[in-house]
Amino acid sequence: MPIILPISDLRNYTDVLNRVDVNKPVYLTRNGRGTYVISKLDDYDRETTVENLLTEIKQGESSAKNGVAVPIAKIAKNLNIQL
Repeated sequence: MPIILPISDLRNYTDVLNRVDVNKPVYLTRNGRGTYVISKLDDYDRETTVENLLTEIKQGESSAKNGVAVPIAKIAKNLNIQL
């Protein structure tokens, strides 16, 4: 179950940060609407990596449809992977 708190709870930010865990972000609301998310850095890094990978896959699919080959070394460099 998600942890949803009003942004005013940040007055006691230590308590809020202690509730954040891996795969368990804390959602903050302002005037009853979702506004912010606090998550662990590992979660953020993983989501960023997945997003970058999906972008590369889409570019690869587009290149394949157009008959343009992209060298594997370029793809690895874009994803910070050593071959």
